Amino acid sequence: MDLESHLKFNTQYGCCAYKIMEPETDSQLELRNLTLVGNALLECLWLTDEQTALMKVLVTGGSGLVGRAIQHVIEEEGGAKEGEEWIFLSSRDANLMNKEETLAVFEKHRPTHVIHLAAMVGGLFKNMKHNLDFWRNNIYINDNVLQAAHEVGTVKVVSCLSTCIFPDKTTYPIDETMIHNGPPHESNFGYAYAKRMIDVHNRAYFQQYGRCYTAVIPTNVFGPHDNFSIEDGHVLPGLIHKAYIAQQEGKPLEVWGSGSPRRQFIYSLDLARLFLWVLREYPEVDPIILSVGEEDEVSIKEAADAVVESLGFKGEVVYDTSKADGQFKKTASNAKLHRYFPDFKFTPFKQALKETCDWFVANYDTARK
Repeated sequence: MDLESHLKFNTQYGCCAYKIMEPETDSQLELRNLTLVGNALLECLWLTDEQTALMKVLVTGGSGLVGRAIQHVIEEEGGAKEGEEWIFLSSRDANLMNKEETLAVFEKHRPTHVIHLAAMVGGLFKNMKHNLDFWRNNIYINDNVLQAAHEVGTVKVVSCLSTCIFPDKTTYPIDETMIHNGPPHESNFGYAYAKRMIDVHNRAYFQQYGRCYTAVIPTNVFGPHDNFSIEDGHVLPGLIHKAYIAQQEGKPLEVWGSGSPRRQFIYSLDLARLFLWVLREYPEVDPIILSVGEEDEVSIKEAADAVVESLGFKGEVVYDTSKADGQFKKTASNAKLHRYFPDFKFTPFKQALKETCDWFVANYDTARK
């Protein structure tokens, strides 16, 4: 039996997924394995306007930082194409840790495409205290979402990972091939391993069912609608909130840690624009890092200085070195993104930070904090 009798080439909605027949002989099984092992490049076709019009996109975690940014790009920047339908879910619509509720909401909407953002998230100190919760809750969410998508016939799923999934002891810059090369940093191992398993999920759904499920790996995301909690938020929104309070009370701005760790920050609106590109055009099951370049990495001290400048803070800045720094660096390569999308322009860090600070001040009473 030749290759064509084993592979059904499905080009609907611009995604070519291999549909494998059950092997009848050892030679057929060998052919199946040879076809699907390794870092298989999923040969998708670019979406045509006609195919895009058929898209019904469900966004989990639609009320969070990245979900609100995607909604802004769709509604305010004309990011949707004619005939597309976009549905933004929040925790009010379904508890995605519950299998039955997850399947019910997927059966209700029956999306052709999914952007999976929903997760239990938190900053360094929340992760350090609750690694088991981060592991269990995110495993439940991810398994329920991907299985529900499979059961309703969703053509493509794009899930959101994080650079914290990469090994703590590694060489730099990190790239997409290094995800499983060693244990992550011990401070957030529960969250990191749960997110890594999405990559395993995606490869398994492709191997067993030919599903076009993939993932993106953004660096540190920030922007309007972030969680600005000082205790539980990520470093940049936490700094913004602390600087705002210090300014109002005439007190010093206290930065936790030494300020020496380095991070690459990506503006949520830039990430949202890239999510649309990945959903429509990125052709691989293997994940892709979405990040500014290595040259745009900044230290926490440099980030704090930029927050001070954006808010016009005039007080003293002090560093509490009794607090943990977390992982020193996780410099990521965006070479793969650059090969696929060389013309994408990122918003300059200071401009994006100023827009975020302005939004936070204007929406202080209602912002998550």
